[in-house]
Amino acid sequence: MNDSVLQCENLGRVYEDGDRSVSVLEDINFTLQAGEKIAVVGASGSGKSTLLNLLGGLDNPTSGRVLMSGQDLSKLKEKDLCRLRNNRLGFVYQFHHLLPEFDARENVGMPLLIRGYRRQQAWDAAEQMLARVGMAHRLSHRPGQLSGGERQRVAIARALVGSPDCVLMDEPTGNLDPHSAAQVLALIDELGQESASFIVVTHDPAIAGRMHRTLELRDGRLQDQP
Repeated sequence: MNDSVLQCENLGRVYEDGDRSVSVLEDINFTLQAGEKIAVVGASGSGKSTLLNLLGGLDNPTSGRVLMSGQDLSKLKEKDLCRLRNNRLGFVYQFHHLLPEFDARENVGMPLLIRGYRRQQAWDAAEQMLARVGMAHRLSHRPGQLSGGERQRVAIARALVGSPDCVLMDEPTGNLDPHSAAQVLALIDELGQESASFIVVTHDPAIAGRMHRTLELRDGRLQDQP
């Protein structure tokens, strides 16, 4: 793990609430290496989701910067940022955000179509990744025909299908039964060995224990846990 995938430098986020300022994050500094898995823990409302949004370029910091392979995300033009997110980042949200009019295979293959894959290439890759998360039997089902746990597994497959350098996960197993959660954790371990990097927000100590290190958000600052 010698190559830096993502860096936070003095990262801060302040929101304006009427005539007062609310500081959510302050002076966040850490580096994510290739193949590294980091858990982010903290109390509800501590800023974990805000941090993920900043890391993924979905929000801009008030101070500091996020670098991905040396590029400051907040300085990129929107089209370049979208291309970087599509090619190099994977997202798994607490709620799946699947497109309801498309089936599982189409939802997972969509990022590859946007990237420029031929349709059959995208569908083949989507089928392979869905099989890896235990969803090979539900390829043609739309989100409304799937359980909450099945929808989350489809969302995880969508995040991973493009072999991103970095995957950002917000409570990825929160809606899964123990067997499905174990499948997802095994897949994270497997992909980590293939040099994918993960930042996983979680309340589950068992998940945090599977990561290389754990960072705790407390009072807007990150602290390493032993």
